Amino acid sequence: MNFHEIRFPPSLSFGSVGGPERRTEVVTLANGYEERNTPWAHSRRRYDAGVSMRSLDDVEVLIAFFEARQGQLFGFRWKDWADFKSGLPSRAAAYQDQLIAWGDGETTAFQLIKTYKSGAHGYARPIRKPVAGSVKLGLQGDPLIETVHYTVDETTGIVTFADAPAAGADITAGFEFDVPVRFDTDRIQTSVASFQAGDVPSVPVVELRI
Repeated sequence: MNFHEIRFPPSLSFGSVGGPERRTEVVTLANGYEERNTPWAHSRRRYDAGVSMRSLDDVEVLIAFFEARQGQLFGFRWKDWADFKSGLPSRAAAYQDQLIAWGDGETTAFQLIKTYKSGAHGYARPIRKPVAGSVKLGLQGDPLIETVHYTVDETTGIVTFADAPAAGADITAGFEFDVPVRFDTDRIQTSVASFQAGDVPSVPVVELRI
């Protein structure tokens, strides 16, 4: 996949508008009841980076980033300021935040996930782009040390243990993460006159499946 391991400037993504979307197919039957289904196992996020442009200097940075990605050709990392931690936004990431798996005595590699819960239901989101140095793991409630007990692949979100966790052992994790995205346009339009009048360019960004 064409992907650059570089983050869109956080100062420009701050204030952007966006969030998750789902695709649900709804069929209304003759009796008025509905059947609902979805072809998507995972949600997909969309953002608009244009609304966070505050000056012509910001636009210059945006255009340089856009040109370096060659429009839609190369993906990149995006910080979703509303959802970029394993736990609450007000707290630092901690190794107890997320239960990501149970050991089986043989497996050493595990995917980072973040589970969104509401009542008895939940959704497990794979985390593919953790922030370097932010991942903390725990085993059966005890903290582990990176490079000693485990390693992290920041390009995939896979954590690998030096020794396979024992069968039934709780594996927990805390982390910060980015969203893999690309520009959803090959064109950016702006002008000095319109920008000074309060208008901002539309810069759509869409999450990548990786």
